[in-house]
Amino acid sequence: MAQSGSSESIKIVDDRPSGRLLAVEDGAVVGTIAYFVLAEAPHALVAVHTVVEPGREGRGIAGSLVKAFYGIAADEGVPVVPLCPYAASWAAKHPEQAPEAPAGVVAAAKAQLDSDSDLW
Repeated sequence: MAQSGSSESIKIVDDRPSGRLLAVEDGAVVGTIAYFVLAEAPHALVAVHTVVEPGREGRGIAGSLVKAFYGIAADEGVPVVPLCPYAASWAAKHPEQAPEAPAGVVAAAKAQLDSDSDLW
């Protein structure tokens, strides 16, 4: 097993039923992306909020979560709508890994979030 404190010791777990992408280290959740799946086609993955637990910042956990989130979407053949400011910033810095979602999909994601505050 990798040493505690190294990024290799962090596992990314998609908890789709709860709308959370989790960064787990030594059995503890050290970071999350709260997200939802767009109700209408193309069923985009919509990142709402990215959090890294206090004391765990500065280790690349948030970036690893966003990169994994885009990878999951690519595997599923759906776009990502980064409504979370961190995810949007990461996407702008990594355009080759984070294709931009069509404007109509972004609008639909914002409308769904506005209509259901329980999504995050």
